[in-house]
Amino acid sequence: MNRVFASIISLLVSAACCAADIPAENGLTPIGAEQAGNAAGTIPAWTGGLTTPPDSYLTGYHETDPFPGDEPLLQINASNAEQYAQHLSPGQQALLARYPDTWHMNVYQSRRTASFPDFVYEAIARNAKSARVLLEGRGGVEGARVSSPFPRPTTGVEVVWNHNLRFRGLRVDRIEGSAAVTRGGRYTVVLSQQDWGFPYGLPQSTPFTRRYPNVLLAVKSKVIEPALLSGDGTLVFDTINQTGNPRKVWVYPRSLRRVVRSPFFGYQIPANHSDGLRTVDDFSLYNGPPDRYEWTLIGKQELYIPYNAYRLHGPQVGHTDIVRAGHINPDHARYELHRVWVVEGRLKEGTRHIYGRRVFYVDEDSWQIAVADSYNTDGELWRVNEAHAINYYTVPVLWSTLEVYHDLLAGRVLVNGLDNRHRPYVFRSSSDPREFSPNALIYYLR
Repeated sequence: MNRVFASIISLLVSAACCAADIPAENGLTPIGAEQAGNAAGTIPAWTGGLTTPPDSYLTGYHETDPFPGDEPLLQINASNAEQYAQHLSPGQQALLARYPDTWHMNVYQSRRTASFPDFVYEAIARNAKSARVLLEGRGGVEGARVSSPFPRPTTGVEVVWNHNLRFRGLRVDRIEGSAAVTRGGRYTVVLSQQDWGFPYGLPQSTPFTRRYPNVLLAVKSKVIEPALLSGDGTLVFDTINQTGNPRKVWVYPRSLRRVVRSPFFGYQIPANHSDGLRTVDDFSLYNGPPDRYEWTLIGKQELYIPYNAYRLHGPQVGHTDIVRAGHINPDHARYELHRVWVVEGRLKEGTRHIYGRRVFYVDEDSWQIAVADSYNTDGELWRVNEAHAINYYTVPVLWSTLEVYHDLLAGRVLVNGLDNRHRPYVFRSSSDPREFSPNALIYYLR
């Protein structure tokens, strides 16, 4: 990174502003957000979110845009970013400065579409009375089920757990395409088929929850393309309290033709198929135990974040329309002004990670991290990651359709999602524990 760009980043970081009062208990939505809009009228009140599909939606196809007539209200680029700095993260400002000729942010009308099933709201209300953070070892949470444990958080680590344990459905079959893009814009899409089960998300006792009471997520995955990688498989059990029961991973390398147990897979280890552009704990913008950082709840901020990203979601665009050198095609992205919780993590003394500091901007209506700014151990702003979310309104659930990982120093980008011209997510409600085992992985790979 040249000196001019480094100076710009330094100024942006020092100018960052986000302090705001945390709201009182009254006037909150079932998930813990402020129900009212803002004083300026640029953020509307939450009125229940999007709970039914639009008329354009056809069962079995990708979710269609409920707001096809919306046009951008404004465009933020390198030349006018200072005017909107109070609503941008340092990473977002740095991205505009890094790519002044090719990157901009189209800002649309804010629509608070996040919604969830009633049993999720009921579980969060129960969690508020019983959940507590465990700080011993790698950390964890007890006294919570289904979704986020702390609708009225008072500490940074509670917000991190709200993100990690947020509801994302009960069972999801999906295709995911991943593109690690070179500085020159070259890439190969690695396509995987995945089967996700969420024992933690089930509201009632089932064989799945009884077999895996401490498992947040069980997922099996197989690579479909390219041919060089096709047939490789992975099985992961992501546990909640990882001190005595850490994340378990099995892999099936096609070259070995058998399932083998993998060493611990987490923290700063480079993620599969990312070409070093994403750590394991970058997935979903953050996952896994929070024990290596001291977390501070900074407050709340009104931020332009990716939202209602239906123009990136459906078959009307493919990866060649989306992927660009350094970033995605900005003309397909949608940004809106929303309130976010701001949480800072600083690496604890005596622990190891490639990120010395991380700042998360967490959507108040879903507890999903929308933007993550990551700094190296020298204090340089290194990576800015964004989750482009939609409401999968047949569930309903707010979740990312595309996750974009920008490496400012390398001038590269990793794009995860890219299922546009493949089958859409299939949400189901039933899971059999026998479907998530090393033997089941072998069957899945056939």
